[in-house]
Amino acid sequence: MPIIVNLDVMMAKRKMSLNELSEKVDISLSNLSILKTGKAKAVRFSTLEAICRALDCQPADILEYRPD
Repeated sequence: MPIIVNLDVMMAKRKMSLNELSEKVDISLSNLSILKTGKAKAVRFSTLEAICRALDCQPADILEYRPD
């Protein structure tokens, strides 16, 4: 899939655990884990906004496009 999710990289840079991000964003651990592993089929803009706010980053820091 040409969309790469770098959520784990940003979490490591911010020294934030999955549990902590889950609480700040108000999203379940299982859904956040699905997103982190790149298995999500879609992400709501409101969720992306909350993640960016919690991690103090831009969407491009989390999502990357790599052509096949």
